Amino acid sequence: MPDTRRNVVRSLGALAAAGLAGCVTENASNDASGGGGSDTYTVGTGEYETTVEASAFPETLYFYCVQSGWMNWPSVMESFEGEYGVAVNDDDRSSGEALTHMRSHENNMTHSGYNGGYTYGIVARNDGFTQAYKPQGWEEVPDALKTDDHHVTATRRVTTAVTYRKDIYEERGLDEPETWEDLLHPDITQDLALQTPQAAVGLAAALSINNARGGSMDDLQPVIDYYGEILDGGAEFTDNFLAQFSRGEYATFVRYDYSGLDLKYNNEEVAEENVGVALLGGENGNQGALNMPYGYALLEDAPNPEAAKLFMDYVLSLEGQQQFLDAYVRPIRADELELPDEFIDSAEYDRTEFQVDYGALVDQQESIIQEITRGAGL
Repeated sequence: MPDTRRNVVRSLGALAAAGLAGCVTENASNDASGGGGSDTYTVGTGEYETTVEASAFPETLYFYCVQSGWMNWPSVMESFEGEYGVAVNDDDRSSGEALTHMRSHENNMTHSGYNGGYTYGIVARNDGFTQAYKPQGWEEVPDALKTDDHHVTATRRVTTAVTYRKDIYEERGLDEPETWEDLLHPDITQDLALQTPQAAVGLAAALSINNARGGSMDDLQPVIDYYGEILDGGAEFTDNFLAQFSRGEYATFVRYDYSGLDLKYNNEEVAEENVGVALLGGENGNQGALNMPYGYALLEDAPNPEAAKLFMDYVLSLEGQQQFLDAYVRPIRADELELPDEFIDSAEYDRTEFQVDYGALVDQQESIIQEITRGAGL
C-alpha cells in the first residue's frame, strides 16, 4: 500500500500505542507460533487472570464477525498473527447471522468467541452461548458498556451516519443533508442504499430514523412509514454497496460515521473531496444519530479458549484499540488516545447523537426487528 499521509499516521500511531500498551505478559523468550511454540502468556484480569500456553494455540482462530472490510479488522488480525503466530479467520457474517449460526451449532460450537453489535452479544449471553471473562483493560471500559456478570464487554462505539458523493450531489443541485427528511428528495432516494434491521448497523439506522421522526422503541411506525417512502423512491436494502458507491452507482448510503470517514480518507478509489459524511437529525430538532457500542464475548465450550482470551486481550490493549482509531472507529479506550482531526466536528455529535437503554433494547430487539421487517415489507 502506498505511504499516503494517513498510512504514515497510522503506522506511527500503532507504534506509539504498542509502546504504551504491552497487551499481554510474555513469560518466555521464544516466539509463539500457531500451535508449535513453547511460550506462555498471562492473560485476563482479577479472578480471570491465568496463564496460557502457545503450544495449545490453533493455526487459525475462529471468532464470529471478525472480518476484513469492517472496522479495520484486517490490521488487527494481521498484527495479532504477526505477534502471536495465530491467524484469525475472516468471518464474513453480520451479528444477526452469527446468532443464527450459534443457535444451529449449539451442541457443536465451531467458534471461540463472538464479536459484533453489543446488544446481539447480550442476546447470545441470554441464550446461554457465552461465558464470563475479564480481558486485560476491562477496568477501563465504562460500567454501562460491560455486563455485570463479565460476559459481554464493549470494545468500540460508532454512530449512524450518511455518506454521500459530493460530486454527484453538486451535479444534481443537492445540498448536504442535515435531516432524515432531506433524504426523501427523489434525486437522493433513487440511488440510496442501506441495510435491513437484521444486521446491527441496519437496526441502528432504523432506530435513528425512528427517533428523528418522533418514534420510540414502543412506537416504530415512523420508521416503517419512512422505509415505505424511500422504497417507493428507488432505495435498496443491500449489504454490498461500497464498490457501487465508488463507481457512482449509489450516490448515498446509510451506515456508520467510521464507514464514510474510512472510505473518504483511506480509500483511493474515490477522491477524498468527493466524499461527504453527515450526521442527521429530525425536522423538529429530534436527534437522529444512534451511538451504538460493539463488543465481544468468550463463547461457552469455546474450542480454543486460550487463543481466544489472548485475542480478546489484544483487541482491548492500546495497540489493538489504536488500530480501530486508524479507521475512524472510536475505541472504547478513546480517552487514552489522540483522535484524528478528520473526525466529524464534535458540535454535530452534540446536535444529533443519542443513546438508548441498551438493556431494554436487548429485551425488545427481536420484536423490533420483526415489526419493522414485516411493516416495511423488507
